[in-house]
Amino acid sequence: MRSALLSLTAALLLAGGARAQVTAIRAGRLIDADAGTVLTNQVILVRNGEITAVGANVAIPKDAKVIDLSGMTVMPGLLDMHSHLVGAWVTDPEPLDELRRTAAEEAYVSIPNAKTVLMEGFTTVRDVGTYRALVDVAMRDAIARGDFPGPRMYVAGAYVTITGGAGAMTGVSPDVGLPWDMTYGVANSPWEVRERVRKLAGNGADLIKVLVTGAILTHNSNHLAREFTLEELQAAVDEAHNFGLKVAAHGHNVNGIKNAIRAGVASIEHGTFLDSEAVAMMKERGTYLVPTLEVHSCIQVNPNLPKDFLAHDTIARIHLESFRRAVKAGVKIAYGTDNPVCSFKYPGREFEYMVQGGMTPMQALQAATSAAADLLGQSATVGSIKPGKHADIIAVAGDPLKDIAIMQNVAFVMKAGTVYKGP
Repeated sequence: MRSALLSLTAALLLAGGARAQVTAIRAGRLIDADAGTVLTNQVILVRNGEITAVGANVAIPKDAKVIDLSGMTVMPGLLDMHSHLVGAWVTDPEPLDELRRTAAEEAYVSIPNAKTVLMEGFTTVRDVGTYRALVDVAMRDAIARGDFPGPRMYVAGAYVTITGGAGAMTGVSPDVGLPWDMTYGVANSPWEVRERVRKLAGNGADLIKVLVTGAILTHNSNHLAREFTLEELQAAVDEAHNFGLKVAAHGHNVNGIKNAIRAGVASIEHGTFLDSEAVAMMKERGTYLVPTLEVHSCIQVNPNLPKDFLAHDTIARIHLESFRRAVKAGVKIAYGTDNPVCSFKYPGREFEYMVQGGMTPMQALQAATSAAADLLGQSATVGSIKPGKHADIIAVAGDPLKDIAIMQNVAFVMKAGTVYKGP
């Protein structure tokens, strides 16, 4: 019996030691996303998926596993605040084809999307809607369980939209009934909006996504039209806040955008037609802009895209001008790709468009790290490399502050202490 107890104790100690394995990362150049500065010759200690120490004089334990990134630029794992991981849009951008797949099929075809995004350095995403309600909730939980690799997900559950709106499954014959999960978020009054928000909160959504104007990639939609009234949006924000959730608002038309800002949304997605008043309102209220600038270049070269979608997308120049106006005014900006409109394979290309629109490379990197974490409400856990935060760490060869295009070639990816790419 004594021998058995000793063996069990030894096994437990060994198991505890394995769990407590320390990893030491040597960082030649480390981007401090909170301060917007670059530190040199830093050591990062990681234990149990968490950063425990950072500094130039940090001692490396004798039994630590050492990862040498001394010839690279190291930074926090990136955050994409406007992603859609669910679906097969990359190869099949016709929304009506979703009717050919079950919700289970939709989930399975989405699995590779998650791994691709993670391998490109995006360790956290805010997923802002899916036609098949709650598939994103299941995907988030599957990744968290370790069923397959992917970024840490914060999900909307479904689009909250008006009948026939930008988030609805449109283009279907009026006599065709849609499955429950494709009408889950449709609402047409303040009380219906509240009911939808309550359902989403009760079924595990991390945020609420409302569509306050028409859309480019929706059949029979007018992106210049306002959708939802101010009263409906106020109901959405009030009910979301009751459950501790933030609201993201898709918006092209400036009047719809202004209503969303007045209602108190956390972020405007796209922000295509921002005038000076809208920019001033965002600045005053601290409303974030998630611009998604790259999508126009991908829309115009996609041979599989429905013709009416192509006809809608004549706004790239106006969109970039609106972004420049927001940057100049000092509006808070968070990184967002709107992928899979462009391929999941290169989510870092958005950085180039943001720099082209007036941001410095450091500001663009902060938009995808510390600023995005603030918008998400997760500054205590992600967005910078500091003790107590998740060990989400990436590295690139070269200096992205001199050439932001380097962000398309992430060489090292660690999420929560696990290395997914690199040495």
